Parts: sequence; structure tokens; C-alpha cells
Amino acid sequence: MYTQNEKLSSANITDIMQTAYIEYSMSVIISRALPDARDGLKPVQRRILYAMLREGLVHNRAFDKCAGVVGEVLKNYHPHGDSSVYDTLVRLAQNWVMRYQLIDPQGNFGSVDGDPPAAYRYTEARLRDIAEELLKDIEEDTVDFVPNYKESTTEPTVLPAALPNLLMNGSTGIAVGMTTNIPPHNLSEIIDAACAIIDRPGITVDELVGYIPGPDFPTGGYINGRAGIKSYLTTGRGIVRMRGKAHTEELKGGGEQIIITEIPYNVNRATLVLRIAELVREKEIDGIRDLRDESDENTRIVIELKRGEQAQVVINQLYQKTALESSFGVILLALDKKRPKQMNIKELLECYIDHRRDVVTRRTQFRLNQAKARAHILEGYIIALDNLDDFVKIIRASSNRDEAKVRLMAKYPLSEIQTNAILELRLYQLTGLERGKIEAEYLELMKLIDELQGILNSEARLLALIKSELLVLRDKYASPRRTEIIDAEGDLRMEDVIPNEGCVITVSHLGFIKRTPVAAYRAQKRGGKGVIGAETYEEDFVETLFTASTHDYVLFFTSTGQCLAKKIYDIPEGTRTAKGKSVSSFLRLNAGEKIAAMVCVKEFDPVHHIVMATKAGITKKTNLADYINATRESGLRGIKLEAGDTLVGCVLTDGENEVVLVSAKGQAVRFVEADLRDQGRDTVGVTGMRFKYDGDYVKAIEVCDAQARLLIAREDGIGKRTPFEDYRLISRGGTGVIAIDLPEDGSVNVAGALSVRDTDEVMLLTAKGQSIRTPVAQIRETGRGAKGVRLVNLEEGDKLLAIARVVESDEEEAANSAAPGEPPPATT
Repeated sequence: MYTQNEKLSSANITDIMQTAYIEYSMSVIISRALPDARDGLKPVQRRILYAMLREGLVHNRAFDKCAGVVGEVLKNYHPHGDSSVYDTLVRLAQNWVMRYQLIDPQGNFGSVDGDPPAAYRYTEARLRDIAEELLKDIEEDTVDFVPNYKESTTEPTVLPAALPNLLMNGSTGIAVGMTTNIPPHNLSEIIDAACAIIDRPGITVDELVGYIPGPDFPTGGYINGRAGIKSYLTTGRGIVRMRGKAHTEELKGGGEQIIITEIPYNVNRATLVLRIAELVREKEIDGIRDLRDESDENTRIVIELKRGEQAQVVINQLYQKTALESSFGVILLALDKKRPKQMNIKELLECYIDHRRDVVTRRTQFRLNQAKARAHILEGYIIALDNLDDFVKIIRASSNRDEAKVRLMAKYPLSEIQTNAILELRLYQLTGLERGKIEAEYLELMKLIDELQGILNSEARLLALIKSELLVLRDKYASPRRTEIIDAEGDLRMEDVIPNEGCVITVSHLGFIKRTPVAAYRAQKRGGKGVIGAETYEEDFVETLFTASTHDYVLFFTSTGQCLAKKIYDIPEGTRTAKGKSVSSFLRLNAGEKIAAMVCVKEFDPVHHIVMATKAGITKKTNLADYINATRESGLRGIKLEAGDTLVGCVLTDGENEVVLVSAKGQAVRFVEADLRDQGRDTVGVTGMRFKYDGDYVKAIEVCDAQARLLIAREDGIGKRTPFEDYRLISRGGTGVIAIDLPEDGSVNVAGALSVRDTDEVMLLTAKGQSIRTPVAQIRETGRGAKGVRLVNLEEGDKLLAIARVVESDEEEAANSAAPGEPPPATT
């Protein structure tokens, strides 16, 4: 219940809430969260600097406790929690936060690792000289003062700011419904841009961008790309991509390590190290052997690499998976005439220049008034000195000071201020020497008055003064740019984070696939027992073996004629003994559909062709460029197959090659590629081989190479190398000639055929998972009709399933190409 004396009025709760919320929002925006465009400071920052000035904590005085500063600010200016004041004071002193520190710290002020500062009773601080430039001339009526919260004193609404603090140190703040995120910049560049606006007020934003390359973060690092910089400079919004700096060092014994010396702005160094360790532990980055943080006040994160790892690949992985590459979303939002406004770089600098125009004008007027007041007194002195005897007589004849003042003002053209000053003169000032000083001072004052009056009467002189003061401060506080801007831009490609190395791809009969580094298979002598190459599931066996490099494309041709293109690195990786993963986990295969053939290409150029062979002896040639869209998820039709036919192989040709087809019964057909006309993807093709024996079918297709030999292997481990010239050239569609002798009982068929050179190594894989890697040179070359030599010793019940050529990794190829006695060339 309410009493009769209470005054109550009815109102809509919605209106009351709306009004209260708007008032609260404006209070947060103006009095707490957003910086002023003129001095670049929030209220609490401004109060801290002003309180330290009043306490006498300037750069050439002794340090004093931060507790005293916090207490002074809370007592007179900022009636809020002490933690907010101290946290702000600490940030103004941290050299990894402020590009130009405003407070000189002494004690523990935290670290870039996220360590908190010591309590304010333990730390000390004072202003830095650059902060005093923001406060300079504040006593000369340059800015407005308002009563503090308890009206016991006054505080400035803005600082004179002889330097463009908002852009040189940046600012971050979250208000109600808006946020600001301004990066720090290099002071020299900002002042040059401001001077350019003073010289040419009509300068465009695009022209102004030439003076400011971009942010200059206190932690250094790189800025990757210029598009985001230009965006925020011209529109007020943009995203800047930051990267840490890393280089490599060689270790004794041939090892290598990565040294991170600079990290992106606002990145916690300790968290970055923990993230790298987590990635190593989860095996998302495999090339790291050891990780150490050797940082002190300077960053030094040491990453030792495993032998043979590529340092640049690991660095790119760190950029992709850690905060070593971070984004800074720039929003140039600040208070302009107490209103939040998003501005471009020219508008921000114009706000600052307008502020300096107002400050310098008020300072000049203040100095002019002081000079006029002093000149007025000196004029009275000169009158008194010219009539000294009479002045002495009048003063001696007067009974008191007031009578003397009245009598002097009555006889001489003196004001009350002049008369009071004359009456306060000391006797020694009446000497001739002092008279000369007074006259000299008066002449100097008259020159000063003319100069100050000229500044106030001329906009050009006023702006020239502002510019000259800025240039003096630029030379005084200039420092080299810390952040380097590089032109490279865009998201990291997977090729940047995955080593380009040789891989073995195996596909099992039941559709399990994996890729394994070639280095996992050791070279053995011909006829060796081999090593386990792949474990298989029950009743499964390895059916296809293929070698390639991780950055290549692999075209998967399925048994139904579909073509799907993937990067080699997209294939699931597994160890040499791993079973692999289901093909259906990354390829869209219909029920019963299997991978029939794979072709490795670096790109889809129109120079090359795909020549395909089906089990029924059909061949077809199609331009490689027709398969460029096979990279889409669903793939596309690679060849149109007749009912009951399947695809058995594909080769890459240049349009002038010769092709050989080898059948399961040991026949071979060699013909020129020109016998095949280019056909579209969705076509059947033409007859490439007819069969001499019942039940025969095409087993392999290869391109003839004058420098190579055709290696044919039987299922029982027998094989041979034969020159392609031994197979006579015929037209396509023939039954061919004998490629290798087979038992007459038909118990053994051809396991595979491959075009090889003497310097090659081949991989042989059996149905039970045994594998062997052996040099081709150790396989004896024989005639076309010979039986061959033993390639692999098979266990009872096992049979040779497939053969493939080994692709050397970058490191192996470099090592093999080095001259005898010389180290292999360095790789990057």
C-alpha cells in the first residue's frame, strides 16, 4: 500500500523498459566501452593517465606504487571496482599489447603466456614520455573539464593528444549492440598520412592507403595478403590474416628444427605450445620429434623434426591447425562528437586533425591572453618608470594603498591591474638595468602577440603548426615496422601441408583401400621371401596395387565404367600391416561396384589421352581434359560398357604412343594409338584384341616405351623382361603373339604386365598379403617366348596377384641423383 503523501503516476512498462535500456546502452557506449576518436582513450584509461600526471608520476621521476595510482583514480575519478582500474593500467604497460607503451612498468606485469600480474601493492609505475605527449598543454585550457562524480574536483573530457593514439595503439571494446576492434599502426606512417591530409584536404581514401601499408603489431609476425587491409582502410571493416614468424636451423647429424620467433597479436604463447603438443600427441602432425619452449621476454619455440621431414610442410601444418595463423577482424568504430560511428581511415584522421585544430587554437588563445595580460602590466611599468619621481611623490603623500591607487589612476592612464602591479614593485626593479629588462620583455611579448594573433587569423598557419609539431614527434618516437606484410594470400591448400612423397596404394578384393609411404617397404634381392605388405580380412585378399605421389590426382575407374577423381592424399593412410579402410568411406560406389583401374595424373591437360581396355578386349581413347569434372563427389561416366563387360585397365598417352594389350592366357597385341580415334566419355569404344583361346580375357594394358621393357609375371611367381620390339606391330583387333609361356593345363595365368626400365624397382604382391620390392635390373631379360626367372618364392597355396612400379619420394630421388661422394641436394 502507498501513503497519501507519495506521488505515483501510471506508465506502460514497455515504455519504461525501453527508455531505461536506451539510457543504459548510451552510458555503456559513451562512458565505458568505446574509445574517443580524438585521443583514442576510454574514460578509465584517460582517468588513469590524468591521475598519474597529477600525482607527479612523469617519466623522469621515481616510480611509485600502483596501489597509490589505483586509489587516486578510485577516489577522484572512477567510482568502480579496483580490478577494472588495475587491469587497464597493466594493459597500458604491456609491450605485447601496446605498440607504444603509455605506462612504464616496474615489477611483474604479467606475460604473453597469459600469466597474471602481481597485485598492485607489489608493482610500481610511472608515465612514459610518449604518454606525456597526450597530456601536454592540458593546463592551457586546451580541453574541457567537467566535475568529477562527487564534484570535489574536475577531470578532462578528452586529452590534448599531441599524437594520434587511437591508430598508433589501437583499441578493443564491446558495447551494447556494437563493437570496436582497431589494430595498432606504425606511428611514422600514421603521422605521414595525417600530414598528407593537412597538405591536401581533398586526398582520396585510395591515395591515403599508400601512406599506411597496414597494421604494425607489437608482437611482429607477418600479415598475409593486402585485401583485408585495403578493405578496412577504405570501408572501416576488414579481416587481416596474421602469421607468426618461423625459420629453420640445421642440427648436428643432419637434423633440422623449426624456430618460432614471433607470434600473432593477441595469441597466448603458452596455449600455442600446448596446442602444438596436442596435435603431435593425436598424430595430426607426424613430423615433430621434440617440442621445447625456450622463450624468455623474447619468443623462441623450438620444434625438432624427425629425420627426413620437410620443414616447410610442418610449418604450413602449424599455420593451418594452430593459432600461429590467426585472423584479426578490424572494425574502425569510435565516438565522434559522443556518437558511435564506423569510419574509414581518412575520417578517423580527420577527427584527430579537427581535435588538434581545436586544441592548438585554444592553446594559442590562452597564450595570447596571457601575453596580452603581461604586456598590459609591462605598459604600466613603463609609464611608472617614465614618471618615477612623481609616482614616488604620490605614493609617499598617500595615507594608504587604496588612496595611492586612486590618485595614480586619476593622474595617469592606468588600469586597476596596472596600478596594483606598480604598487607591488620592489625597489631594485626601479634601477636602470631592470628598466632595460622590462622594455626588452615588452618588445618580445609584442612579437609573440603578433605571432599568436597571426596563427589565430590564418587557417594555413594553424595547420602548418599542427603539421610541424607532428613531424617533430614523428622523428622523436619513430621506430622500425615490426610486422611484415607479404603478398601471398588465400587459404592454405592441402598441398601446402602434405609432403609430396611416393605412396603405395593397395585395394583388396572386398574393397578396402589404403596408402602407405614407399619407404615402409624395404628393397630385397630377387627371389627373396618379402615382407608382410597388407593384412587382410578373412576370405579377402589384395587385388590391386598402385604407386603414385601424394600431390597427384588419381582417377578411379570402376568396374561399371564410372570415373571419380581424388587427390592421392585423400586416400586413407595406413601402416604397411594395416588392413585399410572401406572404399565406400570416400567414394560413392553402388552395390557390387568395385575399383577396376586407377590412373595418376598431375593435371587435366588436353595434350594427353586416356586409353582404356575392357575384359572383353574393347579399347577406347578419350581426351584427358574431358575428365576434369570427375573431381566432383559423384564423378562421371568414364566409358560405356556392354552387358557383362568390365574395365580392366587404363593408360595415359600423348596421342602418338603405341599400346600393348596382354591377356590372361599369355597373348599380347601391340598396335599404334592412332588406330583409335578420340571418342567421348560416354561411348563404348572399338575392338582392341580378339582372343585365341576360350575363356581368355584382357589382363593388362601398357604403353610401349623404346627405353623400357615389358615385364610380365605369372601367378606362380615366374616372370621375365622382354623388349617391346619383340612384339610385332599389328593393327588393333588381332589375336596377337605369345608374350610368356604358360603351362598347357591352364593352371597358371598371367598375374600382371608392366612397362619398366633398368633403374626401376617393382613391387610384387601375393594373394596372401606377402610383398617384395626388388630392382628391375636383377630380373634377367629374355626373349618373347622364354619361360622367365623366379621373381618371388611363394608359399604353398599362394599366388602372385599384382605388380607395380615403385615411385621414388622427393628425398629418395634427390639422394639417388647426387654424384658419388657428394651429399644429396637440399630439399625444401
